[in-house]
Amino acid sequence: MTVSNPPRRYFTRQRRQLNDGERRNLAKAASLHLSKLQQHLPAHARIGLYYDGFGELPTQPLLDWCKRLGYFPYLPVVGSLGSDDKRLRFVPVYHSKLVNIPTRIHRLGMKQNHHRRLLWATEIDVIICPLVAVDKHGNRMGMGGGFYDTTLGNSYRSGVKKPLKVGWCYDFQVVEQLARQPWDVPLDGLITPSGIRWFR
Repeated sequence: MTVSNPPRRYFTRQRRQLNDGERRNLAKAASLHLSKLQQHLPAHARIGLYYDGFGELPTQPLLDWCKRLGYFPYLPVVGSLGSDDKRLRFVPVYHSKLVNIPTRIHRLGMKQNHHRRLLWATEIDVIICPLVAVDKHGNRMGMGGGFYDTTLGNSYRSGVKKPLKVGWCYDFQVVEQLARQPWDVPLDGLITPSGIRWFR
């Protein structure tokens, strides 16, 4: 049976219908499950986050969690080696609030901060991945740019365990099954307001 994915706008529309208070409350509920992620991390872990600029589940609670536990937070940078390079690199976060970080808008619309000290994904312990939808096997639908799949593809195919790839989203973004392409990199785990789950 051929699986066809629902259109991205089906999920992005639902995200936009939430108000700021609802988003904050759902993110707070999701953050209660971070203690179960903690068990899989070394002390002083490096954590890749992202800016929630498109109605996603807010990521400020992730930054708060990093600061509270002594983890080192990082944010992704696109095109650090030229506009044709889709591999993400990661810049350290020194602010306690995402909203206070000086940013530039990338041509694709996402905020990013530039810094000389950039790390590759394999130097990060866990990357919290943005997504539009995810299925119950860990297959992720992104925004369509292919940045995370390109960034994580080589290490995933070569069997490298690092970084751990964890989704962070609303419960309505979880579906039964998504179509999977050969280049797609599945998630290792998923955190939503209702809980945390791990994929084999």
